[in-house]
Amino acid sequence: MEDRNTAILLIDCPDRKGLVAAIADFLYAHGANVLHADQHQDQDLGLFFMRVEWALDDFDLSPEAMSEQFAPIAQRLEMNWRVEYSARRLRTAIFVSSYQHCLADLLHRHRSGELRCTLPLIVGNHEDAAPLAAFFGIPFHHVPVPKNGKEEAERRQLELLEENQIDLVVLARYMQILSPEFVARYPRRLINVHHSFLPAFSGAKPYHAAFQRGVKLIGATSHYVTAVLDDGPIIEQDVARISHRDQLDDLVEKGRDLERVVLSRAVRWHLEHRILVCGTKTVVFD
Repeated sequence: MEDRNTAILLIDCPDRKGLVAAIADFLYAHGANVLHADQHQDQDLGLFFMRVEWALDDFDLSPEAMSEQFAPIAQRLEMNWRVEYSARRLRTAIFVSSYQHCLADLLHRHRSGELRCTLPLIVGNHEDAAPLAAFFGIPFHHVPVPKNGKEEAERRQLELLEENQIDLVVLARYMQILSPEFVARYPRRLINVHHSFLPAFSGAKPYHAAFQRGVKLIGATSHYVTAVLDDGPIIEQDVARISHRDQLDDLVEKGRDLERVVLSRAVRWHLEHRILVCGTKTVVFD
């Protein structure tokens, strides 16, 4: 896939007349060729959300000048805003435990160009994924998390993330609960996949709980990580139908396909700057 040389403006603010016109007039005045624009109004909250992507070929503002000149408009219209540039690939770390299906899928998608990011390292609390990381040429760091050594393990993990200037951490079935202190270092930059259709069956062994409950649908959920377990803003979900003929192993097998899909979608949308968080919800622009 070819790299784009584009800028992406993400906005959320109180809804009012003239927002789209103000943004369009500003971009037009500086030579922007808009490639994609999408917006959403939350009527209950009275909020406006927008994502605009434009080509930089004839755009006459540097990143610094863009920030300086757009700021007065943003202040007048009470905007929360940021500009991202597609040429800058986010530096991404993947955390994994023993299960490798999500990791293998992410690495394949990265190699094929579907996930446009830089992968400086993979961190595992077990060594199982080391051969897979080596096959894809990604440095693997084994950081065990003993029962009474979680604090030291997280200290080492954070050192690795800082040394590699990591922008995004992906938990690819990483079976450890991160401390509130760790989560606070990467707000809205930690993506997890949970093997159930949240908020149903949160916590450990959701497939076992779903099997015992006799559900007819199983699901998987990707979400941003917060200090509350499995409670962060949901990015993507998907489901598969099951029946009384399916045993626990069948649920696990079908669920793994869902986990791969919802995690890769969430990671891709984050890398492409398509997600805005509003409280406990997300707005995902297609």
